[in-house]
Amino acid sequence: LGIGIVKDGVVLSNVRHTYVAPVGEGFMPRPTAKHHQEHILDILRKALDQANIKPEEIDCVCYTKGPGMGAPLVSVAVVARTVAQLWRKPLIGVNHCI
Repeated sequence: LGIGIVKDGVVLSNVRHTYVAPVGEGFMPRPTAKHHQEHILDILRKALDQANIKPEEIDCVCYTKGPGMGAPLVSVAVVARTVAQLWRKPLIGVNHCI
C-alpha cells in the first residue's frame, strides 16, 4: 500500500506500508484489504506531511483501478473516491502495472 504525491514531475512523497502475508499463505484478498483499510488514512496523513502540502494544493486523486484482487482494490477505491469528493478533486483510476 502506498501513496505518492508528485508536483511538476518531482516526487514530493512516496509513503508505503507493506502487507506481509503469513508464511505459506500468500496474499489472500480479505486480509490484504483489511491491512489496506487499517493503514491508508495514516499513510495519507504522512504523505501530505512529508510533501509539506495541504489538500487544497492537490490537483487530482489517482488510485489503482486494476488489475489485482477485488477486495484490496475496492477498499482503496472507496477511500480515494471519498477523499476526491471531500476535496472536490477529479478522481482518476490508473492501471496498477504502470
